[in-house]
Amino acid sequence: MYAAFGEDGAVYRKLMLPIIESWEKIRKDVLAPFHFPKHPIDMARFGWRALSSASTLAKRFHSEKARAFWGGLALHSQLPFDWLASSAIGLVLLTVGHKRGWPVAQGGSQSIANALTSYFRSLGGKIETDRPVKSLNQLPSSSAVLLDVTPVRLLEIAGHRLSSLYRWQLGKYRYGMGVFKIDWALADRIPFRSEEAKKSGTIHLGGSYIEMETAEREAWSGKHSKQPGVILAQQSIIDSNRAPLGKHTGWAYCHVPLGSVIDMTAAIEGQVERVAPGFRERILARHTLNTEELEQLNANYSGGDIGGGANNLSQLFTRPALRSAPYRTSARGIYLCSSSTPPGGGVHGMCGYHAANRALKEVFQS
Repeated sequence: MYAAFGEDGAVYRKLMLPIIESWEKIRKDVLAPFHFPKHPIDMARFGWRALSSASTLAKRFHSEKARAFWGGLALHSQLPFDWLASSAIGLVLLTVGHKRGWPVAQGGSQSIANALTSYFRSLGGKIETDRPVKSLNQLPSSSAVLLDVTPVRLLEIAGHRLSSLYRWQLGKYRYGMGVFKIDWALADRIPFRSEEAKKSGTIHLGGSYIEMETAEREAWSGKHSKQPGVILAQQSIIDSNRAPLGKHTGWAYCHVPLGSVIDMTAAIEGQVERVAPGFRERILARHTLNTEELEQLNANYSGGDIGGGANNLSQLFTRPALRSAPYRTSARGIYLCSSSTPPGGGVHGMCGYHAANRALKEVFQS
């Protein structure tokens, strides 16, 4: 891996090797709310890099190839690249990639949900859907309620039970950039020029590092980039369950201003065509979602923010409010377990894990 960066191989190794080697010791602390870590020296080394801006880390590299590679990872922060802590998510994703790879759920993410619900039901649990909850008064009496919602929804559902200070804190919570997403049905694989890209499940597109940095800054400041940074997935190349025999699927998204309804189809497909000539000819059908449509699909995507809130320095470890236990609201027995709590959005499931442990400790073991 290090050799692939040529002259920057040694730089990349110096940046990543200490994190990779200490990951098993620090991962539980990284994916948790702010607290004193079990391995403070290793955690401090990680924190020094993670709390830096993506722009600062990019300056370590000499080649455009290495800087662009890093820029693609920094897209996941949903922050301008010159902001503090915009390196954190990219470094975690890189480390996990080195340690475990980026796995794909066979049959799609629904298969994960099916497995979890099946286990829950085997324990005697009951799941009800198509029952929008607008107020706690709709719920039966219980010792604890765990709400998988963002602060704006928490205020709607339980605001009357919360303290004025906590309501004020939730009202100050900041959301990140929105997302414009496309799903494609394809006649064949995406014809990337790069052989590595043809074999990769997840691709970051954006041209040079400077182009991606500019696009993210524009989206954050309310502008729509003509050449946005694009996160693209093509799971059907390794999972035949994703498409009919001989066909393929893919999806991609780019960041847009919060609440944007601008159609970014041409911009996203232009970025793909740029590195995969002939891509548009392989599109059989497409389905798009702007930020309003995403929020209609999932009320937690406030303004199209799929991360549950900005991952800036003040909200990285203390979201949604500065509290000793961020999962506990100001009302007894009401807990927040969404991506608006530490460690934020992702496929780790740690927000719910920490919230459940807090509820078990305070309600059922007290």
